[in-house]
Amino acid sequence: MKINKVDIQNALKTITVPGEGANMVESGAVTNIVTFADEVIVDLTISNPSLQARKKTEVEIMQAIHRMVYEKAQVKVNIKVEAPVENKTNVIKGNPIPGIKNIVAIASGKGGVGKSTVTANLAVTLAKMGFNIGILDADIYGPSVPIMFDVASERPLSVNVDGKSKMKPVENHGVKVLSIGFFTRPDQAVIWRGPMASKALNQMIFDAAWGELDFLLLDLPPGTGDIHLSIMQALPITGAVVVSTPQNVALADAKKGVAMFQQESINVPVLGIIENMAYFTPAELPDNKYYIFGEKGAQYLAQDLDVPFLGEVPLVQSVREAGDIGRPAALQENTPIADAFNDITKNVVEQTVARNENLPATEAIKITTMAGCSAVKK
Repeated sequence: MKINKVDIQNALKTITVPGEGANMVESGAVTNIVTFADEVIVDLTISNPSLQARKKTEVEIMQAIHRMVYEKAQVKVNIKVEAPVENKTNVIKGNPIPGIKNIVAIASGKGGVGKSTVTANLAVTLAKMGFNIGILDADIYGPSVPIMFDVASERPLSVNVDGKSKMKPVENHGVKVLSIGFFTRPDQAVIWRGPMASKALNQMIFDAAWGELDFLLLDLPPGTGDIHLSIMQALPITGAVVVSTPQNVALADAKKGVAMFQQESINVPVLGIIENMAYFTPAELPDNKYYIFGEKGAQYLAQDLDVPFLGEVPLVQSVREAGDIGRPAALQENTPIADAFNDITKNVVEQTVARNENLPATEAIKITTMAGCSAVKK
C-alpha cells in the first residue's frame, strides 16, 4: 500500500507536543515527513529533554499513524531536542560552591513517605558507582540523616581552607554529611523562626569544606515552605527529585511539590518521581506482590505531569532496620532493595546528564519583601 503524506499530516494533527498547546504540525515541531510504499519517516523537534517525553511522543505518533492511516505501516520517528532560546537568559556565572558539579534536591509533598531513606540509599548507591557524594540534611526540624549514617554522636571538625575556618563534613559509607542534628542534643527540639533556620542552613552550605563533589544531595523538609525558598535562594539547584508513596493523599501533596519547582519564578527542572513503598512481598511468598498503599500511583502521576518516572522501591522490613542501625540497605549486594536503587540511581544520573546537556544552569532565585508580601523573582 502507498501511504499519502497528507494523511500522515492529518494523523499528526491529533497529537499535542509535550509542553505546548498546539498540535505538532501547526506548532512546527514536525520538520519533515517522508513516505515510500508502506514506510513512513517523521522528523520532529521538541523542547522537552526528558526520555519520558521522547518515548511518549514516539509511541503517540506510531499509534496515530497505525490507527488513522495504515495499521501495518513501518514507522520511524527521529526526535531532536532543542531547549527554548529564551531559557538561555537563565544562566548564572560561576558556581556558588566551588568544586560541586551537581546539586540535587530530594523533596516530598508530605512527611512519612521515606524521603530521607531514599536520599540515604541514593547517596550510598552513587558512592558505590564511584561518584563523590555529599548530603546536606536540610530538614531543620526533623534531621534524621545522622542516624541513618550511624554518625549521630559525631561532630564536624574545623579545618583551615585558604585562610578561612570551615566545617569539615562527617563522613561514613563514602558519603560526606552535614546536618543540624550535629549541633543539637537528641532530646532538644529545634524551635526556630524562618530567618534563624535559613541562617543555619547558609552556614552549613557555604561555611563547609565539601571539597570536590559530583553530587550534593539536599534532603529537604516535607512540604513547600520557607526552608525550600531559602535553599533555592541560596543555591542554583541542578534539579529536583520528588518522592511519594502510591496512595492518593501522598500523591496530592507530591503534585504540589512538582508544581512548586515548575513555577515560572522558581524554574528548577524536575528530574523525576520515585515511588517508595510501592508493594510488599512476604519472604514466604516471594512471587506475590501486595499493593498496600495502592498500585502505581506515583507512576501514573509522573505520566500525568509529563515528568520522568525514576523507579519504585518495595516495602521491605530490612530498609527500616538498616536505616535504624545507620547502614543504608542499598549497601548490601544482590538484594531486591540494592537492585531497585541501582536502577533508580542510574535513571537519576541519566536525567541529570540530559538536563545538563539540554538546559542552561538554574539561577538562584531572589526573594524580596514589598509591603509585607513576599515576592519571588529570578
